[in-house]
Amino acid sequence: MNRIAPVALTLALALGTALPAAAQDAEAGRRVFNQCRACHSIEAGGRNGVGPNLHGVVGRKAGTIDGFRYSANLKEKAEAGLTWDEPTLRAYIANPKAVLPAGAMSYPGLKNEEQLDNLIAFLKSQG
Repeated sequence: MNRIAPVALTLALALGTALPAAAQDAEAGRRVFNQCRACHSIEAGGRNGVGPNLHGVVGRKAGTIDGFRYSANLKEKAEAGLTWDEPTLRAYIANPKAVLPAGAMSYPGLKNEEQLDNLIAFLKSQG
C-alpha cells in the first residue's frame, strides 16, 4: 500500500499549503465566456452592457466600474469590502444568489467545475 500520498495530504493540510489545482485552460475559458457576452464585455476600455465590463475583474474591488449602475445589494457588499478575488468570483459564478441574494444578475450559475476553472483562468488572463 502506498503511504506517501496520505502522508503528503496530511502534511499539506497541516502546513496550510495548497495541493496542485486542476489544470486551467484559458482558451477553453474564452469559449465558456461566450455565455457571458450577452451581458458583459471583457476588452480593455470596453463598454458596459447589462452587466459591467469585466476586464481586470480578478482582484478588483466590487462596484468600481465608472458609468455602471450597480444594484443596491452589490453597493452594500462593496462598501463592506467585497473584492472579486478568485474564491469570491468562483462562488459568485457558480451561484450568484449565494453571494448577492438581492443582486440583479439573473444568471443561474455555472455548475460544471471544469468550465468554471477554465473561465476563471480566462478572466485572470484578461487584465
